[in-house]
Amino acid sequence: MRFLPIFLDLHEGAVLLVGGGELVRAKLRLLISAGAQIRWFATDGNHDMRGLDGAGAARIELAVGDPLTADLGGVIAIFCANAGDVGVAMSARAKAAGVPVNVMDDVDHSTFIFPAIVDRGDVVVAVGTGGSSPVVARRLRERIEAMLPARIGDLAGFIGSFRKSINSRIAAMPLRRRFWERVIDGPIGALVLAGRGAEAEQALTGIADACAYADGAAEGRVTLVGAGPGDPDLLTVKALRALQDADVVFHDELVSPEILDRARRDAQRIPVGRRIGKPGIGQAAINRLLIEAAKSGQRAVRLKGGDAFVFGRGGEEVEALRQAGIAYSVVPGITAALGAAAQFEVPLTFRHEALRITFLTAHKAKDAEKVDWSALTDEKMTIVVYMGMTAAASVRAGLLAAGRSPQTPVGVFARATLPDAQAEIGTLDELPALVERVDRGPAILVIGDVVAHSAPWRRNLNLMLPELLEAAE
Repeated sequence: MRFLPIFLDLHEGAVLLVGGGELVRAKLRLLISAGAQIRWFATDGNHDMRGLDGAGAARIELAVGDPLTADLGGVIAIFCANAGDVGVAMSARAKAAGVPVNVMDDVDHSTFIFPAIVDRGDVVVAVGTGGSSPVVARRLRERIEAMLPARIGDLAGFIGSFRKSINSRIAAMPLRRRFWERVIDGPIGALVLAGRGAEAEQALTGIADACAYADGAAEGRVTLVGAGPGDPDLLTVKALRALQDADVVFHDELVSPEILDRARRDAQRIPVGRRIGKPGIGQAAINRLLIEAAKSGQRAVRLKGGDAFVFGRGGEEVEALRQAGIAYSVVPGITAALGAAAQFEVPLTFRHEALRITFLTAHKAKDAEKVDWSALTDEKMTIVVYMGMTAAASVRAGLLAAGRSPQTPVGVFARATLPDAQAEIGTLDELPALVERVDRGPAILVIGDVVAHSAPWRRNLNLMLPELLEAAE
């Protein structure tokens, strides 16, 4: 390691910025965001500050004259960007004066380098490559950006606001450390990261005995996570963080191994879902498992295909957790309808053609018989039916009896977002036959004129075009 990472307090003095063009303005914006007082020598004579707000511009001194003869009194660092030979000469002067200097893209003339920065307020992560590869540093920064919670800076600030008062109540350093670990890893930290700072403050101030809290058993919690339609790359960043943090994962049968592999390696994985025609353990038993895991101090994830609140019974689980006094949070997932729409280019809404969407579930014929189909005859309504393969005949019968046109475009989209995804398109009258052509589920049914805009429909139309032209002749 050639360069030691340090954090410079820019409030301790002015920084000297030398250079011109867009490169120096990029440094200018970064220094302003850090609260620096800047003395700027524009080597091209252009002090253009467009795009800067008044507060930022007020911290900039537009310097004139030769920076090589400028007074360095009170200067804590010198930055040169796009400064040419002036930057090299400025480096020599800075080294002689003992002032830290950075010449952009010139390690030999720099006594410090600029890292790639992840800025989360009170939390700042710097990634450096010794100046050898800024592109690698930027790529690492992007990955860290994706992994870090957006409110991690809020969590650091929250802890900072209570640190003195807690330190006065807990004298022993090891016990103090355990206290903050419990706060960060437990429900209080989860509340801050979820943007519920007032509740977190109330919970922390409500701890009567800080030492007992630090020495007590870990507090468990449950996170309901939407696993999406199947493609592991469609997991949200928040879902991925929850999986990496979990002690135990209770998952549906349809959650793929590739998604389960994103969980922490040593996390226990317990299947609790069921497939059509096969018995499951029941919702009450699942609720009990979640509550027991949390009460034992574990961080549990309830992993569901699609989204927990779209035909996923997530609402029932939240009610059970709430009644048991268990801390919980919900991470939304991309539901199958959106996954299929994106993969097969089905615009679920379309200006002037489809103005609303109705989501139904009908995994049995008797489910379809309970639906008031008369409310679903509007031609400008897209109907999405989940778990509708076995009830396809009843869905068709209900819509036709209610007056929906038998020529209404229909799509059956199976295993959406997976490599073996399948689409069968046709008309409402053909719906049961389309389902018969599907190799296996899970699948959703999309009914409405929007299906005629889908990629499979356009491909079929192109294949049929020669026959249609020939018939017309």
